[in-house]
Amino acid sequence: MRRQSILSGALGAATLVLTALTALIAFTAISASAAVQVPETDPAPAPTPTFSADVAPILQRSCQTCHNPDGIGPMPLQTYEQVRRFAPLIQQKVESRAMPPWHLDKTTGIQDYRNDVSLSDAEIQTIARWVDVGTPEGDPATLPPPLDFPAGNAWNVAQWLGPPDVVLTSTPYTVKANGQDQWWSPVLEFEGFDEARWLRAAEFKPSFPLGKRVVHHGHAYYRPQSAGSQTPLTLYGVGRSWEMFSENTGMKLDAGPAEIRWSLHYFPIREEVPDDVVEVGLWFYPPGQEPEVETAGEVRFVVDQMRGLPRGADILIPPHGYQTLQSTHVLDRPVQIHSFRPHMHMRGSGMSMEAIYPDGRREVLSDVDKYNHNWQIAYQYADHAQPLLPKGTVLLFHAFFDNTANNPINPDPDQWVVRGQRGVDEMSHAWIGLTYLDDDQFEELAREREPSAGSR
Repeated sequence: MRRQSILSGALGAATLVLTALTALIAFTAISASAAVQVPETDPAPAPTPTFSADVAPILQRSCQTCHNPDGIGPMPLQTYEQVRRFAPLIQQKVESRAMPPWHLDKTTGIQDYRNDVSLSDAEIQTIARWVDVGTPEGDPATLPPPLDFPAGNAWNVAQWLGPPDVVLTSTPYTVKANGQDQWWSPVLEFEGFDEARWLRAAEFKPSFPLGKRVVHHGHAYYRPQSAGSQTPLTLYGVGRSWEMFSENTGMKLDAGPAEIRWSLHYFPIREEVPDDVVEVGLWFYPPGQEPEVETAGEVRFVVDQMRGLPRGADILIPPHGYQTLQSTHVLDRPVQIHSFRPHMHMRGSGMSMEAIYPDGRREVLSDVDKYNHNWQIAYQYADHAQPLLPKGTVLLFHAFFDNTANNPINPDPDQWVVRGQRGVDEMSHAWIGLTYLDDDQFEELAREREPSAGSR
């Protein structure tokens, strides 16, 4: 009996302990469950973007320079009604980064440019969401003030420097309605200057409206009769029509009689353009005023000449194939680079520019990995980001060609492609805006940069 009583007591105690543990576990589980199930406050939904407050500022910064009534864009994008009509197309173009045109690799090389019109990921998302929610207009009172753009026949540089000091005009040329590329290369006499003059800005202006449609690119050169060399006054391509040099920087034009040599590349638009002319405006520093720095303007660096071959002899792109070309150029003087402009034709797909410094360091400066022949963009470095390269630096260029059906502007992937003037043939060079420096100028500019940025 005593043994049973002791056992019963032990079982009873164990039961009490087990009951207490069960209650504790249950209480803990309930508490944990209650903690998990405490309702959380939902984050406030992102405000719905509107045209007036959110989309219009983006279009003003990156689109309206071309998309205005006198611009090269196919339709104006200035008012709500104009933009709403094309909203799905705009969404598709910005999400694919086809528009606005900016063909640099945004993950490699220098990313600070004066003329960067590209959209950030957040700006693209704003436009896409605005379209997705039904393109609300919003309060027109929140619209930014409208921008004023020069008329189609006006000088752009006049906004800052007034009318040009000199206007040069090509002789007329009638552009046929159909066919292949057409060229016009007149040579005109120019009375010249009584003394050397320093060029401050230059602008290439096709006639309006048809001239802007048929002139794909063109050059105007200044060749003094007393010298054998010629100076490029201005180099034009769709996306680049004018250049204004940095403060206290100019291009020297020698005194005396000269020739103006034109190289105009036309492309037909299925409509005859009779007696087309091109004008070039020149703005100078005042007579007798000499800027501190002399610039060479844009200098051509060929990327299609290797192993002593004649220029372009190495361009041979097979049907449905690719080609990569490489060239190197050793700088015999220090330079400061202002801009980078690749030039290829319809099979061109990319071009990169690298610097190999005298100490062996290697740096990608710019990589245009989505080149498009329809645009001739000069990528203009911001002042603080302009490459500053010492004597002995090697500029290394790579040019890439795509002759496959994957190239959206390839006219015929079944053809072999060689060098030629036509858009269906190929070229490969880069126009580099640069200033040659002497040793003292280079050292002074280098001291103005951060100690760790001797290269830039």
